[in-house]
Amino acid sequence: MRGKDLFFASLGCAAWCALAGGAAGQAQPEIPAKTIETAAQLSQRALAGDWSYRFLESLTSEVGQRLAGTEAEARAAKWAVGKLRDAGLDVHTESFPMTAWIRGVETAEIVKPVPQRLVLTALGGSVATPPGGLEAEAVVFRTYSALLAAPPHALDGKIAVVTEHMVRAQDGAGYGAANPIRRAGPSEAARRGAVAYLHRSLGTDSHRLAHTGALNYADGAPRIPAAALANPDADQLERLAALGPVTIHVTLTPTENPNAQSITVVGELKGREKPDEIVLIGAHLDSWDLGTGAIDDGAGDAIVAGVGHLIAALPQHPRRTVRVVLFGAEEMDYSGAAYAKAHADEASKIVVAGETDFGARPIYEVKLPVAVAKTPFAHAFGDLLPPLHALLARDPALHGGSDIAELQQAGVPVVSMQQNGLDYFDIHHTADDTFDKVDAGELAQNVAIWAAFTELAADTDVDFRQTHNTGP
Repeated sequence: MRGKDLFFASLGCAAWCALAGGAAGQAQPEIPAKTIETAAQLSQRALAGDWSYRFLESLTSEVGQRLAGTEAEARAAKWAVGKLRDAGLDVHTESFPMTAWIRGVETAEIVKPVPQRLVLTALGGSVATPPGGLEAEAVVFRTYSALLAAPPHALDGKIAVVTEHMVRAQDGAGYGAANPIRRAGPSEAARRGAVAYLHRSLGTDSHRLAHTGALNYADGAPRIPAAALANPDADQLERLAALGPVTIHVTLTPTENPNAQSITVVGELKGREKPDEIVLIGAHLDSWDLGTGAIDDGAGDAIVAGVGHLIAALPQHPRRTVRVVLFGAEEMDYSGAAYAKAHADEASKIVVAGETDFGARPIYEVKLPVAVAKTPFAHAFGDLLPPLHALLARDPALHGGSDIAELQQAGVPVVSMQQNGLDYFDIHHTADDTFDKVDAGELAQNVAIWAAFTELAADTDVDFRQTHNTGP
């Protein structure tokens, strides 16, 4: 961290407490010096060790890709049970039903005006083309809004292609803005008569690698085959379409298993005084099948498992229970709802939840629940961050992540660790998502900050739900 980053980090808790609006809690407890000391020690142990890095190396090498609902995800769950037990946690698994989607053959080529191959990958949940593929004229839209502006029947018998670029942003905001292109685009194209849908990958790279991801077919719209193009190939289609008609042949042969099961792996350290109060930290264990799921979300698994390993090694457990959750089937949109449904009666007992699902680049700021602004907890935690090259954000945590979204809707407060994501979407959901992309030191910094937060939250009586303002 250099320049103005050091300046903002030096502001520490004081700036956040002064500028973060919202409601401060009533009579929040002081944080014991011993707890603060332990949190600091855990951070230093995380920085000095490589347990999480080796965990990730083992996951990506010995298990590899972990497509939800498949035998590969089941192997990953069995592997994770052993790793969390070895780390000193009490472990169990939770299964839930799902429809598994399995990728098949995926090829495409420009037939006219100049024959050439296209690099693409099917979107998760896509239906298949006819066995021999389908061939049609492409209609290229440079923006998603242009597709939406097309009238009914404008694409009858055509292949719709959206080539809008995703914006690179440190916090990943460009992905959220572009997400409807992948999620809703297939159904929007189908409503206008398209027989297939292609879009420029939701990625910020210029590599000839396509980025997969799930789609959401809308009720009442035809289900058409859908795939993402490698970004240079989307550019190529744009150029050719500007010169005249382009005909494309696409073959996709995915299949589904409607009777599949996914598995969530849970490790716990029971609280020594308040075992019914839970600090939940999680990541998702499943991954897409193109790479080995290192940054998405093996790194997150390694971070939260590493925190569990560090806290389990303490002479005594924290006062509250620490729960490490490795969620199943996040990529296919099952994880959060399945977990929240299974634990609906526990929502009031989860004092705070956090999820890490943004790779392993350094955390630069932390967003806390609004209830702990201007409290001893914010001061104590904020003072631990500058040596770790991070600071408290000026605004509170509003979103915790997809795995805990339904818990948050049920009233569970969330913490959000903001990581440097400038290059995250260069390899997200591609075949390039492999172990070599993760830096051991950066991963350790994540573990250090998560460990400090988890220890402070679990070894105190802090109420993250308080909302009554007591003034400055």
